[in-house]
Amino acid sequence: MFTTFLLASIALTLSPGPDILYVLTQSISNGKKFGIATAAGLVSGILVHTTLIALGISAIIKQSEIIFTGIKILGACYLLWIAFQVYKAPASINLKSNISKKKSLFSLFKQGFIMNVLNPKVTLFFLAFFPGFIDEKLGNVTQQIYLLGFLFMLQAFVIFSLVSILADKLTVFIRNNNTFSVFLKWFQIVVFILIAVLILI
Repeated sequence: MFTTFLLASIALTLSPGPDILYVLTQSISNGKKFGIATAAGLVSGILVHTTLIALGISAIIKQSEIIFTGIKILGACYLLWIAFQVYKAPASINLKSNISKKKSLFSLFKQGFIMNVLNPKVTLFFLAFFPGFIDEKLGNVTQQIYLLGFLFMLQAFVIFSLVSILADKLTVFIRNNNTFSVFLKWFQIVVFILIAVLILI
């Protein structure tokens, strides 16, 4: 049961979506430690989804199309807000030396946390699959839910961290290239807008 759950979790984490694209973008523009900070925020948001299931609130959300649509809209609006912040920021910057002044590790952690909480793909996954891995015969249901939640967090953090490290190694030689910084600015804007649109549809 746990093996099946782990495989399904890995598949979700590796699938194209706001979380992994945001980690990749931050790693390219800022470096691996910023990507890992983003990853830590993203996986921390999983605690919210896990708690919703444990408290039974997820069942209410699943039955209400209005609430779920609201989650989608909030997530899309937040991504569009991030795109707007990137648009307002200067394009010609030294990505390696100046990025820490513009966005701290805690700021990226917080953004990652909010993005995960408002990501309907994660919500849908938890709503659709978590109950199938719960067995009342094995004991306390709440403990089982949190165990699955922590397992999901662990695999997601490992994968996101590996993405951060690989992205950092592939782009280290162009971090001080001003032309690339302009490209990266608009790349981030386009990525966030596209993700917002995908969430809505």
